Amino acid sequence: MMMSDIAKDRTAHLLKKRGSVSSLSSHESRRKEPRGRTKDSLSTVSYMGEPSQREDASHLAVQMENTYQLGPTKHFPVVIVNHILKDVLTNYLQEEKYEPELCRQMTKTISEVIKAQVKDLMIPRYKLIVMVHIGQLTGQSILIGSRCLWDPKNDTFASYIFRNSSLFALANVYAVYFE
Repeated sequence: MMMSDIAKDRTAHLLKKRGSVSSLSSHESRRKEPRGRTKDSLSTVSYMGEPSQREDASHLAVQMENTYQLGPTKHFPVVIVNHILKDVLTNYLQEEKYEPELCRQMTKTISEVIKAQVKDLMIPRYKLIVMVHIGQLTGQSILIGSRCLWDPKNDTFASYIFRNSSLFALANVYAVYFE
């Protein structure tokens, strides 16, 4: 049996739409069967490309409903976070001497540890920003400031300063309520 031209076009269109390339339109191969009949063979090559914009939107769109919750159910525990800051800074920096390269790595490590321990408190709907500054103690004075948009009813911060014989460290955790 031979495929009609309409069926060939429809098959080629469906295969292209699915991400397959058909050799039907350009290379038809027919083989003879034992009884003298010809049989159409259809070869396809499939590929996986990037999905179209329309397909992405349908798979990734998640409908969220409003909670109409304007304030936190549980406020950010500043006192507990201050204890976390004190413990982490003391454990990591008690015996350390100031070395610029070591302190650069320590700021990253300490901020990740603090962030993980504060996240373990599982306070819902707060975004956390952790900043750690480490510097050399040589009798200088330093002022560190920060600014952000702030809702004084819901947003808060915790801060701790650590000093030993050769360095100082300042750790800040900002908790911004996400409505």
